[in-house]
Amino acid sequence: MQVKRISSTAELAALAGHWACLARGVPFRSWPWLIAWWRHFGHGGELFVLSVRDVHGTLVGIAPWYMRRCGARGRVLRFLGSGEACSDYLSILSTTEHEEAVTAAIAEWLTEAASSQATNGHQHNNWDLLELTGLSASDCTAAKLVAHLVDNGNAVHRRNGMNCWRIELPPSWDEYLAGLSKSHRKQVRRVERRLLESGRVVLNTAANERDLLRGMKILVDLHQRRRQSLGEPGCFASPQFSDFLHEAAERMLEAGCLQLHWAELDGRPVAAEFHLTSSTVTYAYQAGVAPDVLDEEPGRIMNVAVLKKAIEDGQRGFDFLRGDEPYKAHWRAEPRPLIELRVVPRRAVPRIRHGVWLAGSTMKNWIKSSINLAGMH
Repeated sequence: MQVKRISSTAELAALAGHWACLARGVPFRSWPWLIAWWRHFGHGGELFVLSVRDVHGTLVGIAPWYMRRCGARGRVLRFLGSGEACSDYLSILSTTEHEEAVTAAIAEWLTEAASSQATNGHQHNNWDLLELTGLSASDCTAAKLVAHLVDNGNAVHRRNGMNCWRIELPPSWDEYLAGLSKSHRKQVRRVERRLLESGRVVLNTAANERDLLRGMKILVDLHQRRRQSLGEPGCFASPQFSDFLHEAAERMLEAGCLQLHWAELDGRPVAAEFHLTSSTVTYAYQAGVAPDVLDEEPGRIMNVAVLKKAIEDGQRGFDFLRGDEPYKAHWRAEPRPLIELRVVPRRAVPRIRHGVWLAGSTMKNWIKSSINLAGMH
């Protein structure tokens, strides 16, 4: 296996045509999503994407990372798509067939690069910390990478992250409803009869650029008004995030991986949702509801409409993504744990930094536990 660091956007773009077959259908790993992220969140960082090719020169793996200098922590590697964008199910990209060889090659390359120095103007590939978030706890590729990194003498620390929540969808809407509690099923049926079947609620889905512009305007307005009514700034208060999501929406719609919905009640938009899709799973990424019509339950209206549509479209899963809000389990979603990994090379200084971080993390957890226990008495 031949591993090469990709450090320029032009080099990265050359991989775009092969990206989709390695991303395994997960939209957060896709080229449109990650290149939009890099354009808006990559400032101040360096591309640190590793391409892996077999003996025939065929691209069989990608580590979609970037590097940023972070004060006392040094040169930190992270996934493209991480941070404010909250991308879930990130991973090393590879075919199942080449998973073992790709992760072994990446681990060996990283280990050697961690002790390298820039010479004669050549690129500096040295790193001090690999910090990976948004990983599924059941991700086999990540597990293999960790095993190889440990075998090469690197230290790995794993801790639990948030849960994602996914509904395994049955073939029909009636089967899905049968799995809900009796009281919840009655509530859903009432929404269907009173609002959806009566025609008072209409679900719109963006099908072209004009629809997309209208839908995004509605989403931003509803999201911001709802969050501000709760005393929060809202995601779109960040110009960086807003610009990113608008560009990502255009790219993902063109790629056929976006469903932007908005529900109108009596002709007025009351709820909107931004979904990313694969061939089998719908991912609910962002949402907004009108805060002045909460008595009409716009969130419930939207959930009924989009879940019914997902089943009709033949989707096998509906993923609410990260966050342990109670409503997710109420819709029969099951938790899918995420994990965070910190990998430290064999050099002394990164190990010392890691030890300090571990001590601080342990103390914070102890203080938090003490406060929680005190609150119980």
